[in-house]
Amino acid sequence: MRILLTNDDGINAPGLKILESIAATLSDDVWVVAPAEENSGAGHSLTLTHPVRIRQHDEKRYSVTGTPTDSVMLGIGVIMKDVRPDLILSGVNRGANLGDDVTYSGTVSAAMEGTLAGVRSIALSQVSSREGMGDAVPFAAAQAWGERVLRPLLEHDFGDRTLVNINFPALSAEEIQGISVVRQGFHDYARGSIVKGTDPRGYDYYWFGLHGIEHTPGHDTDLEAIGDGFISVTPMQLDLTDYDAMGALKAVYDG
Repeated sequence: MRILLTNDDGINAPGLKILESIAATLSDDVWVVAPAEENSGAGHSLTLTHPVRIRQHDEKRYSVTGTPTDSVMLGIGVIMKDVRPDLILSGVNRGANLGDDVTYSGTVSAAMEGTLAGVRSIALSQVSSREGMGDAVPFAAAQAWGERVLRPLLEHDFGDRTLVNINFPALSAEEIQGISVVRQGFHDYARGSIVKGTDPRGYDYYWFGLHGIEHTPGHDTDLEAIGDGFISVTPMQLDLTDYDAMGALKAVYDG
């Protein structure tokens, strides 16, 4: 099995090293194509306004001066065009990708791009107990449980245009309660805070904060599973059509 690894935290991210060690337990044919710099929050963005460059670091290790989506597209379409991957693993992200936050996630979007290309794709994220830890986020849960979570998925039929999103709770490996297959949850409140600052010239600037968002997790959701100490495994469908609403919307135009 040929595996392509990518992420949104960049080629030098600690979580990518963890993912490489996990992938090594599954295959001896592992490739890395990741952004040259951090692209957290990039979502499913594609670089269109300037050229994207590829840098080779080792025999099967490359960085891309673009987004996670760029990395997957160039990985499949250029770097591995003659040796197409059988599996794409994106992560291990530094921080959670739960609920509606997946819409911002470059980690999940890289798996989306792989899925669109017809390659089995999985996103993996390590939840942190607190924000602002930088590279100090502990990946012990992902390291210890990664192979155990991934191996049953290798031969499983995901279905058309479906990817899998995995989150590891912010616990030691021994504290994890197990693996739970759950649906995507949704937060109760708007996205985190906006932090205002002033530069030395007196001009205001703003950071989008990542402070914890209060939520009441619905039952059988990824938010609830993580809160209860389980690894969350969520199949996600790329078809965003609301089929239940189609009939009512057609009636609006049919008069």
